[in-house]
This record gives sequence, C-alpha cells and structure tokens, in this order.
Amino acid sequence: MGLIDNFRNIFKIEDLRNRILYVVGILLVYRIGSYVTMPGVDASMLTAQTGDASSLLGLFDMFVGGAFSRAGVFALGIMPYITAAIIIQLMGAAVPYFQKLQREGEEGRRKINRLTRYGTVGITAVQAIGFAINLMATSPNAIVVSNTAFILTSIIVLTAGTAFVMWLGERITDRGIGNGISLLIMIGIIAVLPTNFMNEITTTNNAIIIIIELAGLALVIASCVLLTQGTRKIPVQYAKRVVGRKVYGGTTQYLPLRVNAAGVMPIIFAQSIMFIPSTVGTFFPENETVQWMTAWSIDFTGLTYSIVFFIICVFFTFFYTAIAVNPREMADTMKRQGGFIPGVRPGKQTVEFIDNILTRITLPGSVFLSFVAILPAIVANMGVTPGFALFYGGTSLLIIVGVALDTLQQVESHLMMRHYDGFMKSGKIKGRRRA
Repeated sequence: MGLIDNFRNIFKIEDLRNRILYVVGILLVYRIGSYVTMPGVDASMLTAQTGDASSLLGLFDMFVGGAFSRAGVFALGIMPYITAAIIIQLMGAAVPYFQKLQREGEEGRRKINRLTRYGTVGITAVQAIGFAINLMATSPNAIVVSNTAFILTSIIVLTAGTAFVMWLGERITDRGIGNGISLLIMIGIIAVLPTNFMNEITTTNNAIIIIIELAGLALVIASCVLLTQGTRKIPVQYAKRVVGRKVYGGTTQYLPLRVNAAGVMPIIFAQSIMFIPSTVGTFFPENETVQWMTAWSIDFTGLTYSIVFFIICVFFTFFYTAIAVNPREMADTMKRQGGFIPGVRPGKQTVEFIDNILTRITLPGSVFLSFVAILPAIVANMGVTPGFALFYGGTSLLIIVGVALDTLQQVESHLMMRHYDGFMKSGKIKGRRRA
C-alpha cells in the first residue's frame, strides 16, 4: 500500500479526520492572530527590533512565527508557559511540596497545571513590560499613544494573548491529535522556514550548493531522528504468579532507557545561560571592561562561543537526565511487580546497574546532542545564512523532529486500532503494534 493510500485512510476514519481538521483550524487561528497588530502601534512604522537571526530576540521571534517582530497580539506566544513549566519541573526536584504533588496522581497533576497557568500569567506580565520598552526604544515612531498607556496596554493584551494561545494548545491536546503546546511551537518555527530558505537561495545563487545544503540538512534530520528514537533495552524477567486458575507473569519484557532522555531541554537551558553575558553587555554599553568580557557571547559563530555552549549542553544533559529518570523508582516499581533483571539482585544492585547503564548511554547521547546544538554555528561559518543555519540543529530542529514523530505515532496508533496500515509500513514507529 502506498503512502497516498495511507493518507487516504486517515480521512476514512471519521474520528481521526475530525481531530486533524480541528488541529488545522486551531493552527490557522493561531497564525492569523500572529498578524494582528497590538493596539497603540502603527504597523507601517515598525522597524526591525529582533536584530540578527542569531540574537536572543531573533531566536525568540522564530519560535513565535515572526509575531514578535510584527508586534502582534501573540508576540510572546507560548514561551512564557514553557518557562513556567520548566520552573515548576525544576522545583519538583528540590521543593518537598512540589514533590508531594507529583506523587498525588491525577489530583496532583491538576494542581501543578493550575500553578503552571498562574506562573504563565505572571511571567507574561513581566515579559510584556520588557517587550514594550524594547519596542519603544527600537520603533519610537510606531507608538501612537503615551508610553505609560502603551506599557499598560501591552501587559493586558500580551497576557491575554498568551493565555489564549495556552488555551488553544490545551484544546489541541484534548480534542485534536498530538501535543498542542509543542505543535504551536513547531508551526511557529516552520512558518519562518520558507522566508529563510528563499533568503538562502537569493544569497547563494548557486543551484549545486543549494542541493548540497539540502542533502546535508536531510542527513542531519535523519541523525536527529535516530537520536530521538534511540533506546537501550534492559531485559526484565517477571516471576510466575498463580491467582485462582490463572497464571500471571513468567515472561520477559524490556525496560527502555532513552539515549536522549533529556530531549531538547539541555539546549534550551544552555541557550538561556549563553544569552546572559550579551544581555549584561547591553546594560553597560560605555564600559570597555564589560564589553571586552562579553564580546565572545555576541557572535554565535565564534569558536569560544561554540566551545562554551558545547560544554554547558553536556553538563545540562546529565543534569536534566538525573531529574527526569530515577533508577531507584524504576527498581522499586520493578520489585513491586515481581520483576527482576537476570543476573542482578533486586534492590540496591538493580539501582546501581540501571544507573551505570544510564550513565554510559547518556555520555555519547550528550556529546551528539551538544554537537547538534553547535551545528548551526559550523554551517554558518561554511557560508550558510544565519537564518537558514538555525534549521541545521539546535532547539528548532530538535523540536520539529520530536513533535513530528510524536504526532505521527499518535496518528499511527489510530490507524492500527482500526486495522489500517500506518504511514511507515516497514518502519519502527512506536505507535505501531504488530500482531
């Protein structure tokens, strides 16, 4: 069965068809909203406020699909929600109250979601003030109201816009297909790809070089797919149990440990830290000492920047993996279910065994992830325009690959439940269940 037939099967399933059309409709609303200019702003007088594609604001603008540079009502997008979620997750590793919530099941998740929403509103309000000040400094002629009125308007409009985007993401998750928040970020990144690609074609003006660049991009995407899907399977044997007339257990299953259990979070953390020196430098433009100390952080294609970024990515990969994966909890769960790893005693030895394997697979995974993080700088030094170079690695590429695979797995599951072949008949997408 060909790929076209598999796409046709999607629209044969009413529930799946409605879910996909629902997602498309919400994404369309999100993209239209990114073009609606904030009140108090003359769009025709706006000047570039994002700077170079490699700058903090340029990267932020890419995540919101260009809404930041257009001063749209969705200028802050879903990023404040992501920031709040990261803060809550980190607090869950250090604050007893949040640790307790994580262990309370569904009720705890509802409380955590509520706190995340409150945190999103607070973070958005603070970022809205910074957005207004930045816009007044870069495009003073575009502001048609008083500065005080514009700051107050920005807080209200941008906070409402982010809350609405957050609601759209939750609607996609509940009634659509895939993770709504991740899809909104991905669609924002993909929205600026055509413009950056056309800019690359215009700048290069060489068909052979463009073909080589696209081939390299395809190779990098394939490598990121392998990194995202790579797992180390640990065999787990379950003892036989007799309950009434039925026998349970006695089978061998596998405990999958992901090579990249941290996902894209190490790059996000590392990138946030790398922007701190350049931000400090903007506060002291006349201080030669500060400018000299922060000069290396301005050029993302520089050697010093790449080395520091690489090391920080490796560190945060181990740090976030330690937070996300708990060998002791895995060993306790396995023991309660009557499972054991062949040749390893339950309890402390199982914890040490899982921890050793996790460390071994995390090391090469962290090195490869860090290489992907600095790959845009490498290709930019090879002549690729900075805007298009960002799609060769870093946060943008990993988000696109991860979200696309997750969405494809969910579509695959819907197809297989109704006895249709999935998209990748010979592939290993996790959504597939072979008989």
